Amino acid sequence: MAEAAQPYRHLIRVPYADVDQMKFVYYANYLVYFEMARTGLLRNAGVPYSVLEKRGVLLPVMTSHCEYRLPAHYEDLLAVDTRCTPFRGARFRIEYTVWRVGTGADETPAEETLLAEGYTDHVCMSPDGSVLRPDPVFKRIAQG
Repeated sequence: MAEAAQPYRHLIRVPYADVDQMKFVYYANYLVYFEMARTGLLRNAGVPYSVLEKRGVLLPVMTSHCEYRLPAHYEDLLAVDTRCTPFRGARFRIEYTVWRVGTGADETPAEETLLAEGYTDHVCMSPDGSVLRPDPVFKRIAQG
């Protein structure tokens, strides 16, 4: 069996606009962080999302899921580890693990603390809505 691909790590500094009255990152913003990490994963693989779109490949989200463990706060430095799983037909899953790796404006390093885990399921689709075979970049990403 092939060894799982190493995750792509995307760093995000939590902006003030992302926190709620409790001073926690608002729960829906984790899906935005997933999107940022997903586009970073593609760019890191040499195929920015804009290139896929020019090829006529769209990647709509079919399912999203997030489990929250601990809150993130304003100015926390987050690391979103992102990996693509093998395809099931035209569908594929991207998994995310969100860690706190730093705190505060002074960029104080922090012991990595698990904050959230989740995934998004996608399908490769053309602009007219027809399902496409997966772009080869995803096989390469999933295999590392």
